[in-house]
Amino acid sequence: MTNELVFNRDYDAAQVFVMKVFPQDVTTVWKFFTRAELLDQWWAPRPWKCETSNLDFTEGGKWIYAMVGPEGEKHFAGANYHEINWHRSFDWTDYFMDQNGEIDHNLPEVKWLFGFTGVEEGTKLTINIHFADSSEMTQLLEMGFEQGFTAGLNQLEELLNQTDSRQ
Repeated sequence: MTNELVFNRDYDAAQVFVMKVFPQDVTTVWKFFTRAELLDQWWAPRPWKCETSNLDFTEGGKWIYAMVGPEGEKHFAGANYHEINWHRSFDWTDYFMDQNGEIDHNLPEVKWLFGFTGVEEGTKLTINIHFADSSEMTQLLEMGFEQGFTAGLNQLEELLNQTDSRQ
């Protein structure tokens, strides 16, 4: 396996599939997706930063955060957690919102399924992202989703490698 990131778009199914292998074990990678202080270090592509205001990583819980730009601009978002299988998978529905927590229905709500599989090389992360239709998928991709999410996952890889070197 390779550490290269796979980012496949399927417009007919209105889905994106992302896969990346990290050399760390599942428990380590899992933490970076489930703890606010770790998510905040990589979720936003530089020079943006992620600021979590609340993370309740439980079934029915929510993650509320802002993407903060270099000029201080903020874009608010949230994710509602559904099924959680510890150290194996979890899913959420994410959405954009305003500073008062009201969902912005002009932007897509998207369903994500995250999978964490132990492999000889470390952890294979798979992410299946499901849109209501291809127009919503196109809208998010035109906003720079692929570039931003790829940058974030590469930042995660850097952090994980730094974590390894400190141990």
